[in-house]
Amino acid sequence: MKLSQFKFKLPQEQIALHPTTHRDESRLMVVHKKSGLIEHRMFKDILEYFDEKDVFVFNDTKVFPARLYGNKEKTGARIEVFLLRELNEEFRLWDVLVDPARKIRIGNKLYFGEDDSMVAEVIDNTTSRGRTLRFLYDGPHDEFKQALFALGETPLPKEIVNRDVEEEDVERFQTLFARNEGAVTAPTAGLHFSRELLKRMEIKGVDRAFITLHAGLGNFREIDVEDLTKHKTDSEQMFVEREACDIVNVAKETEHEVCAIGTTTMRALETAAGTDGNLKEFEGWTNKFIFPPYDFSVATSMVSNFHMPLSTLLMMVAAFGGYELIMSAYKTAVKEGYRFGTYGDAMLIIDRE
Repeated sequence: MKLSQFKFKLPQEQIALHPTTHRDESRLMVVHKKSGLIEHRMFKDILEYFDEKDVFVFNDTKVFPARLYGNKEKTGARIEVFLLRELNEEFRLWDVLVDPARKIRIGNKLYFGEDDSMVAEVIDNTTSRGRTLRFLYDGPHDEFKQALFALGETPLPKEIVNRDVEEEDVERFQTLFARNEGAVTAPTAGLHFSRELLKRMEIKGVDRAFITLHAGLGNFREIDVEDLTKHKTDSEQMFVEREACDIVNVAKETEHEVCAIGTTTMRALETAAGTDGNLKEFEGWTNKFIFPPYDFSVATSMVSNFHMPLSTLLMMVAAFGGYELIMSAYKTAVKEGYRFGTYGDAMLIIDRE
């Protein structure tokens, strides 16, 4: 497959700038893989397509306040620092992106907070925008993390939500089941699940399993090669525990649905799948890039938001649903006014009638 095959015209006004009033009241396009049928529903209708003992697999990663603004020593230049991941607890080392990068060199100090209460020193150059910062903080690690995150803000994707952060974003850019801190962007398909919908799942007997994949900025990074086999994705940390494996594998053995909620969940499931198609325990990193054609091992259905043209997320959805069917569905979504992006509408791809 070529990059250009995932290009489509998306009107700017169809990129959602705000979430729906209620989480489960976004629109839901249901795509049937076998028949090619497309239905237009509301997200809260999703349980009509699932039965008792079917399983939804969620990503329980938690977004942390990763975007900070500091000032460079001497010049006072305003610098945006995007925290990616902690490299070393003892020495307070963090992998970050800085903007504008041209102003930041090894040895520079950056000051954060109104009273310059947090100071960091640049100790390494990793990429054109990447740096390693050592935060100069003497207190306990938990105290340091709390102080650092208090200086940050919700890292809404600038490419999608180009506006000031509002109070509602702190809550709505987080799933209700987020518990393991480490993501710099939300697993967006999970944002549609309200407390009421989760309770209805429980009443109907639809099971749930949780994996953790700390979603990174690689999800939004532009691809710069036409030949997709030459694209390299950023690594993301992930964890699949025994409990999730047991729930998913029993569902597979008893021929029940296993629905991956989002592209990050799907990537984790495929990374941790064994050669027998069962889910295995996993702790480590994945840079798995899924694009058509691809044979999936674990999930039998999938929920995903509507993604941007030329994105790796669209490519994964097309791999699962079939390139022709998904690109046709996206054309329909544009025509029917579906909302795209982080706060956009959702698609359910299901294989059974």
